[in-house]
Amino acid sequence: MARRPGSRWSWAGSGIGAACVTALRADGCRVVSADLPGTGADVDVDVTDEDGAAGVAALLDGVVAREGRLDVVVNSAGTSTLGLVVEHDLAEWRRVVDVCLTGAFLVLKHAGRVIADGGAITSLTSLNARQPGTGMAAYCSAKAGLAMLTQVAALELAGRGVRVNAISPGLVVTPLTAPALDIPGIEDDYLANTPLGRAGTPEEVADAAVWISRAAWLTGEVLDLNGGAHLQRYPDIHGHVARAFG
Repeated sequence: MARRPGSRWSWAGSGIGAACVTALRADGCRVVSADLPGTGADVDVDVTDEDGAAGVAALLDGVVAREGRLDVVVNSAGTSTLGLVVEHDLAEWRRVVDVCLTGAFLVLKHAGRVIADGGAITSLTSLNARQPGTGMAAYCSAKAGLAMLTQVAALELAGRGVRVNAISPGLVVTPLTAPALDIPGIEDDYLANTPLGRAGTPEEVADAAVWISRAAWLTGEVLDLNGGAHLQRYPDIHGHVARAFG
């Protein structure tokens, strides 16, 4: 989350979230990052917890109490797993959906409740909001759900001038994606299906988040930021993993 001088706020302790913190600060914002304990963020939070001491409601109420107002939220918590639908572990499904969709819902719910009129909420979805990936049912479903949730929230909060948008990155090298990219073939498959021929950087996503926070006539947008990867096919992540590990 961030507060412009006169108010804004952002998530998180690593990856795209950390880049958003840096970019918002460079844009003149007062910023507080929030993430799980031990991640280096300013404030501890569990986005799957609504009402606890480290829950989302307490976090957002605390920001407003301390800073006086809240103008921008960047909602970037995420996690993933891998498993074919007919073999998918239910606990793993729930874990991914709880963080990527239910957690995002809780942030939207409580940010929407306390954010100043004219504020901006930006969530991080994924290329998988529109492209299916074998073995990625939980993540794809959660990110597609977040894309639609973004549009519903944009409708509901427009009366107060609050803008709700999302960014859908393609391949960005972060702590979340790095383990997959160590598996032979995965990065090459991504890049072969990215017309611009390279991965993005957390800083490029953060630049888009700053721009969206200032784009006063933009709401309900799910921005594809992926070097054109949405124009082609998604890599066969499950196939590469199966070939690497049997």
